[in-house]
Amino acid sequence: MEATPGAKSPLAWLGGKSRLADRIIERMPEHLTYVEVFAGAAWVLFRKPPSKVEVINDINRDLVTLYRCVQHHLPELVSQFRWLLLARDEFDRFTATPTESLTDIQRSARFYYLMKTAFGAKLTGQTFGVAASGPPRLNLLRIEEDLSAAHLRLARVVIENRPYAEVLARLDKPTTLFYLDPPYWDCETVYGKGIFERADFAALARLLDKVKGKFILSLNDTPGVREVFANFKFEDIKTRYSVSANKNMPVGEVLIRNFN
Repeated sequence: MEATPGAKSPLAWLGGKSRLADRIIERMPEHLTYVEVFAGAAWVLFRKPPSKVEVINDINRDLVTLYRCVQHHLPELVSQFRWLLLARDEFDRFTATPTESLTDIQRSARFYYLMKTAFGAKLTGQTFGVAASGPPRLNLLRIEEDLSAAHLRLARVVIENRPYAEVLARLDKPTTLFYLDPPYWDCETVYGKGIFERADFAALARLLDKVKGKFILSLNDTPGVREVFANFKFEDIKTRYSVSANKNMPVGEVLIRNFN
């Protein structure tokens, strides 16, 4: 399978697979149903050719709400940015706004603005990001263009907001391909406390040991990862992290799978 040239996710996301997506797509076997269990910015989905059935899932409600608004309420979502400025005061206003007081469209606009302007695309402990070396990730003049491309790609995609175990159980068939990009080992809390814990790696390995379909799992290369997922095939791969003190230095990751 070949990646779609130039296709991209509309989101900045800590741990996003923008640098690895093409190599993951190249390794995909034939399948009928494609499922991203920990979608995040869904870089792999946005770059891969469409499968007959596609599902993306994430436990983050704000993220899932954004994808659904892009899918079903694009004009209304774009209109939320009409009079916004790229400014620290705007960032602070959004940060201080309780999400419970917002409609889904307003909530999605808030989430998108914060994720595109926060330093390091962090979900927790967000601070306004300013860099002297390059332009900001959020271009207010291209909101409609960027989100329209995402709207077209998501047109026939099912969007779920379920725990990973439930998604694996519900969608597992011999013709299913799961792609899994969970939090990295030793980084379990970067997406929030209580969402994914160290014990979840072992639980995930037990579930994957029983799936009828095929899977590709991407993780950082650590002794713990190699021990917990030792029953499966490992491929060493090099990448670079966009948020790192040594972002130009190659780092080791692994692609783990249950097929040749």
